[in-house]
Amino acid sequence: MKRKLTTKFIESQKPNPSKRLDFRDELMPGLVLRISTSGTKTFCLHKRISGKMRRLTIGRFGVVSLAEARERVRKVLYEIETGRFEDRTGVEVETKPTLGDVIPDYIEKHAKVHNRDWKRKEALLAKFAALHVKRIDEIKRADVVKACDLIHKSAPVSANRALAHLKHLMGWCVERGMIDASPIAGMKPLSKERSRERVLTDDELGALWTACDAEGYPFGDCMKLLILSGQRRAEVAEMRWTELDLEKRLWTLPSQRAKNGRQHTVPITDAMIDVLRRVPRFLGSDYVFTTTGKSPVSGFGRLKDRLDKALPEGTEPWIIHDLRRTMSTNMAMLGVPQPVTEALLNHKTGVVSGVAAIYNVYSYTDEKCEALEQWNRHLTKMTQGHSDRLAGKMSAQFSA
Repeated sequence: MKRKLTTKFIESQKPNPSKRLDFRDELMPGLVLRISTSGTKTFCLHKRISGKMRRLTIGRFGVVSLAEARERVRKVLYEIETGRFEDRTGVEVETKPTLGDVIPDYIEKHAKVHNRDWKRKEALLAKFAALHVKRIDEIKRADVVKACDLIHKSAPVSANRALAHLKHLMGWCVERGMIDASPIAGMKPLSKERSRERVLTDDELGALWTACDAEGYPFGDCMKLLILSGQRRAEVAEMRWTELDLEKRLWTLPSQRAKNGRQHTVPITDAMIDVLRRVPRFLGSDYVFTTTGKSPVSGFGRLKDRLDKALPEGTEPWIIHDLRRTMSTNMAMLGVPQPVTEALLNHKTGVVSGVAAIYNVYSYTDEKCEALEQWNRHLTKMTQGHSDRLAGKMSAQFSA
C-alpha cells in the first residue's frame, strides 16, 4: 500500500504473522518499508534496472533513519538514471528467482529425494507456464487462481493436483527463506473429487484382451501382465528381468520402485509365464518392456486411444488404473479375503490398519498365489468366452 512514511508511523506498525507488509513512500519514488512476519523493518528500493525489476536493500530501520533512507535512495536513483550505477554504491542488489527458476531446484533438491513420482509432479507444475516468468515473491493469489481456472477447463482433477504441488513448492520456498509467506496458503481445490467406481465388465475385459493381442509387444504384452497381476502401470511398464525369478515363480518389486516404498512380491502365474516367455529380450538391457533397450516403454496415452477404438461402441469412459479395481472387485466375488487382496495390490492401508498393520507382517504368500491363480483362471474364461462369441458373430455374418 502507498502512503507518506513518517518515523512515528513506522514505529507504531506491528507485524502480521500471516504475511509480509510493504508500504510505499509517497515522497520518495521507489522507497518501500518492508515489515517481515517476525517484525523486522527494512527499507528497500524497488526499481527496474537494465530491464529487470530489482529490490535493493537500503538498510534496517533503527540503524538507518527514514531521512537517511530517502537520501540513499535519491543517490541510487541518480546513479541509475545517469547509467553510472555500480556495486560501489554500497547498496545490495537482491534478485529473487522466478517460478521457472525455482521449479528445477525444487525438483532436484526435494521431489527427487522424497517422491518416487517426481516426474508427475514436474509435469503438473509445468502447467503453470504462464507464471514461470514471474518472480517467486511477486506471485499473487489472484495469479494462481487465474492459472488454475485455465487448467480446470480441460482437466479438473489435474487442476487440483497441480494446485496441491504448487502449494507444497511455495511452502518449501518459505522454509528456505525465498519468501516470507505463501500467497496460496489455505487455498482450496477448485472442485470436489469423487472416488472412482468404474469396474470393467466381462465383455469389456474380453474386448480389451483381444485388442492387446492385436497390439503385441511391447504395449499389448505389458497391458496383459497389468491385467493379470493387478499391479500399478508404472510398476509393470518398468519391470526388470532381474526382478523376476521364473523358476520360483516370483516377481520381487524393490522398495525403490513401489509406490508405498515397501518391497512387494507378486506370484507369477501360468498365464503370466505364457506372456513373459513370448517377450523378446534386448541384448544388454534389463527392461522387460522397451523399444530402445535403454528405457522402459512410454506413451500410454496414445495406447489408450487405440484401445478405446477397439472396445465396443458405447463403452463408458475408463482409465488404466481402473483395472486394479476391476481385479479387486472380481476377487471379492470369487471369495478371496479382503486382507489377501490388499496384500496382493500392495496397499499401505486397508482392512488391516493402525497398530495392527505395524505388527501384522505376514505376507500372505500362499494365499496371494492361490488368489491370483483364481483371478487368472476367471479371466481366461472371460476372454475365451468373448473370443467364442466374436467368432460366432463372424461366422453368422459370413453365412449370411
